[in-house]
Amino acid sequence: MLYHALGLMSGTSLDGLDICHASFSYEHADGWKYRILNCETVKYPAAWEQALGGARMISAEDLFALNTAYGKYLGEQVNLFLKKNGLTPPDVIGSHGHTVFHQPERGFTVQIGDGRAIKMLNDVPVVYDFRSADVLRGGNGAPLVPIGDRLLFAEYGACLNLGGFSNISLEYAGQRIAFDICPVNTVLNRFAQLLSKPFDLGGQLAATGTADLKVVQKLNELGFYLQSPPKSLGAEWVERQVLPLLEPLSARDALATFTEHAAIQISFALENYKVNNLLITGGGAYNAYLLERIAARSGCKLTVPESEVVEFKEALIFAFMAVLRLRQENNVLSSATGSDSDHCSGILV
Repeated sequence: MLYHALGLMSGTSLDGLDICHASFSYEHADGWKYRILNCETVKYPAAWEQALGGARMISAEDLFALNTAYGKYLGEQVNLFLKKNGLTPPDVIGSHGHTVFHQPERGFTVQIGDGRAIKMLNDVPVVYDFRSADVLRGGNGAPLVPIGDRLLFAEYGACLNLGGFSNISLEYAGQRIAFDICPVNTVLNRFAQLLSKPFDLGGQLAATGTADLKVVQKLNELGFYLQSPPKSLGAEWVERQVLPLLEPLSARDALATFTEHAAIQISFALENYKVNNLLITGGGAYNAYLLERIAARSGCKLTVPESEVVEFKEALIFAFMAVLRLRQENNVLSSATGSDSDHCSGILV
């Protein structure tokens, strides 16, 4: 059976809204196959970047208003995307929304962007709020993409996403496990912006800085890294635990220091699970200096696929999760999130 779906993804690094239009087909003999048909990153206007970036600091009333407004914005962007590409309405839209709070240890996670507004503007079934049900089941609500890694990218030993945070998924002891490894672009972009750059292109700024090995050691000693998977990170943790260690450094040295820290933590994970064939996606896949440091420390074969997969894999998988939700099939793996069981998640409207 063939499905057409749109996936919408907004990451913590505020690069923009990723929209991915893909087809998914299922045959009993071959399993699931996908094709990316159209994709686009819509750069946020300054007002939206500011609103989303500051969403954690506003009142509850203003957050509810932002949830509605952002849902309408998503719906409008879907409408424009469909018209621009001459597309008929898809079978379903899967919207991740934009994460504002992620505190599963306290029993909640919040992704804004009301899916009902997306549906009202496009008259297409919409699946949204994929994470909350998992948190209610005792899980971390993250990572969610391992279901797609297992069913769409099984030829790789592990899949590593380098976005605002780095997360990995792999088959281990008969289960698909996944976990956040460490922050990446949510930290690197912050210090690149102090140097009047939106991000550190290719890691060139980090490569000209000097890593402070004492700070690297302090970062490596943070309690999160001692926890066993499944585990996940949020922006609040970065602000409390990471930034105070880096802020005394110059911006270039902070970039070099944190790049070395990220390479160490990612290499630890690869060595610990004996990964020798790694698919790397997300904006950080273009950070040549970071990849160089990972390769030097791990000796693992690193594969960076075509740009559409690098940039839109998460949006692709949220489209796929929406298809699974339509079929009432499990789209969240408890072995990855730590919830009480595999389940079919997302609000369908």
